[in-house]
Amino acid sequence: MTSVLDVAKVTAKGQITIPTDVRRAMGVREGYKVMFVLNDDGSVGLRSSTLTAIEEAQSAFAGAADEAGLEDEDDLVSLIRSIRAECSGNRSCE
Repeated sequence: MTSVLDVAKVTAKGQITIPTDVRRAMGVREGYKVMFVLNDDGSVGLRSSTLTAIEEAQSAFAGAADEAGLEDEDDLVSLIRSIRAECSGNRSCE
């Protein structure tokens, strides 16, 4: 189901202000970039490129914790400490 959150007016320069309710719903804050996405049905969607980047990073790392044998946060902390210890004073880790 599609619902309208708000409406924005286009200025003479082709600019719009994203309404507050829309920014909140998207999680967009000052300095964020947004993407206009052309959907298969011809409609245009608005997405936060910051959130899209996070989603892509999450997707890229999907399953990595299982592959590394990490079961919980303590395992992750131990792995980070181990890597830091190995890299201490080693320029090749920078």
